[in-house]
Amino acid sequence: MSASTLAARAHRLSGLALALFLPLHFFVLARSLQGEAALEQAIAWTSLPAVKFAECGLVVLLALHLGLGLRVLALEFLPWQRRQKLLAGGAVAVALLAGAAFAWSVR
Repeated sequence: MSASTLAARAHRLSGLALALFLPLHFFVLARSLQGEAALEQAIAWTSLPAVKFAECGLVVLLALHLGLGLRVLALEFLPWQRRQKLLAGGAVAVALLAGAAFAWSVR
C-alpha cells in the first residue's frame, strides 16, 4: 500500500472519528446549559485519566486531519505530486507533536 493511500485513509478515518466525537461534545455543552451543578459534574468527568487520554487522542486526530487536509489541498493546487510521502510524513509528525504538546500541558 502506498504512502498516498495510507494518508488518504488516515484523513478519512480521522474525519470519521471527529464526526463521532461531535455528539458527545454537544452533549457536554448541553449539560453546561442546565445549570451549575450539571456543569460541575461535566467538569469532574473530564478530569478522569481516561478522558484526558482521549483528549490527547482528539488533539492528535484534529492535527492529523488538518495536516492531511492541507496535503490534499497542496496535491490539488500545487505541482508537488512527487513529494507525497514527505507531505504525509510531515502531517503525521505535526499531529504527533501537537498531541504530545497537549499531553505535556495537561499533566
